[in-house]
Amino acid sequence: MKESVLKHLPNIVRASLEGDKRTVELAVMTIIRKIKKENPSLSDELAGILSTYGAGAPLTRSLGIDPPPTDKESYLSLVKISDNSDLGDKIVLSEGTSIIVDRFLKEREVMGKLISNGIKPPNSLLLYGPPGVGKTFLAKVISKQLNLPLITLDLASTVSSYLGKTGQNLKKVLEYAKSSPSILFLDEFDAIAKRRDDPTDLGELKRIVNVLLKELEDWPNNSIVIAATNHPEFLDKAIWRRFDIKIEMPLPDATVRLKVWIENMDKDIVDIPIDFLEFISQSIEGVSPADIKQISEKVLREVIVDDTDPRFALIRVLRESYSLSIPNFNKTMVKKLKSIFGKKITQAQIAELLGLSVSTVNHHLKSESKLQN
Repeated sequence: MKESVLKHLPNIVRASLEGDKRTVELAVMTIIRKIKKENPSLSDELAGILSTYGAGAPLTRSLGIDPPPTDKESYLSLVKISDNSDLGDKIVLSEGTSIIVDRFLKEREVMGKLISNGIKPPNSLLLYGPPGVGKTFLAKVISKQLNLPLITLDLASTVSSYLGKTGQNLKKVLEYAKSSPSILFLDEFDAIAKRRDDPTDLGELKRIVNVLLKELEDWPNNSIVIAATNHPEFLDKAIWRRFDIKIEMPLPDATVRLKVWIENMDKDIVDIPIDFLEFISQSIEGVSPADIKQISEKVLREVIVDDTDPRFALIRVLRESYSLSIPNFNKTMVKKLKSIFGKKITQAQIAELLGLSVSTVNHHLKSESKLQN
């Protein structure tokens, strides 16, 4: 074996005895690159070890054999562990986001091949966007797809009022997540990765950010870090550079909204024509997938309990939630209801459904008639 390879053995032995997995990984990856041409079978075997070691640990840990870290003062667990193997993996994303996520999953699934060629597989994702767009659910879906437990940082128990305590708790969580293959999910990431030039910070957050910077740079290949934030503008700039992949998750456009409406309107309970949902998708902007899910559940409950026409129920729920925030909501709905139901619906029924006077409904319909003439 070449002397250039043998010189790494002392570092590997020393790091192994000290439990420094990251140093072992880096040294083995260097060896893989050096012996790839002369001994491809050995390099592939080493790559396989790096990509799969410790695969049985998460299950025993999630069962309580290896309990999660706790806060010394409150004895509360610093993380929540979930097994998402039975999770439905149906998630509606924009085309661009789907491409990025699919590529990440593909590269993780062939990480052994990447490592055998001396290439580090991606192991960190930063998700950012407004509340309710599916950041947390996407982390769960990735957990299922890669068959890895999801370890979620519990901010309520991690952040402490005692000086230095938050940093200590975070260090425990990071070490725990690195100990075996897993996905560490850092929700509300801006709470711990705040800009270090924030004048309101007394120094604690600066130390935490420094810890995060070091840990993200040295994160082991067989584990993943996913961070999510509603406020990307609050994140320290250096933190951005540490993530392999950054994914913006904006509010859905009309095309994605339609897919989400269809996904949430259970066809076994309601049967809403696609053209009606297309109209709703185009008319109701600024809603998140979480909003659509909540509205859909209200509609389904009303249909089940009261045997209501689902289209009426949907418009009624939308009126309660969005009539004040959407321009010309009532006028648009009056015209659409009349065009869909024609003589089957009276002006009085439309007025009752939308909480309007009959004269207002009549006015909207006459204005529409004048435009057509």
